[in-house]
Amino acid sequence: MPNEPLLTVENVHFTIRGNPIVQAVSLQVAPGEIVALIGPNGAGKSTLVRIVLGLLRPTRGRVRLKPGIRVGYMPQRLMIDETLPLTVQRFVTLGMRASRERVRSALREVGAAHVLDAPMQAISGGETQRALLARALLREPELLVLDEPIQGVDLTGQYELYDLISSLRRQRGCGILMVSHELHLVMAATDEVVCLNRHVCCSGHPDLVAQDPAYLELFGIDGARRLAVYHHHHNHRHDLHGTVVPVKEKAHG
Repeated sequence: MPNEPLLTVENVHFTIRGNPIVQAVSLQVAPGEIVALIGPNGAGKSTLVRIVLGLLRPTRGRVRLKPGIRVGYMPQRLMIDETLPLTVQRFVTLGMRASRERVRSALREVGAAHVLDAPMQAISGGETQRALLARALLREPELLVLDEPIQGVDLTGQYELYDLISSLRRQRGCGILMVSHELHLVMAATDEVVCLNRHVCCSGHPDLVAQDPAYLELFGIDGARRLAVYHHHHNHRHDLHGTVVPVKEKAHG
């Protein structure tokens, strides 16, 4: 089935000691599609991710993954003991086998080949997130699950990471389920938004969700307007260290 969804979540509930954490959540991710899961802290976003990954069993409902699918997972930023001697290459290959050249290639793809032999404790927040993303890409995933991919990254780095994620979708054709609460950035970089507050408040194209009464009620009218779809256009970009790099404009006509 060429148009078969990579991921289908059907009426999923998750309850702990009678306390509902996730209620009646349904969503799909298709090949080449970015679906952003947004919502306030405590909304059940990370719990839903763990259910999708099979780490938690839903109380009700079901999760269906395309048979034989390869899934790459990027967790929230990890804290590594300062005394642990761990290079980026060693970290990226923990729990899997990959040649030095494959690791270098994955890091190059995410713009971080220069940190291959650096200690994990010595690299920046943006470089750490790129190393985590490279680790996920080593699995040659059809579905990427990204939990707060810009955690601990400054604003200029956030733009760069979301541009990178969009580029990976285009180049690899993979589907992406992305969790965040950075609405003003996520909603401009995604195909569909699912607004979660234990249940699905609203979902659809970012422009429609930004005007949905349920979205406005959840985040407050002023806050929702301020954080609504934000399209970032400029004639430069920033590298991993925040240095401005000019972007050549395409010729027209």
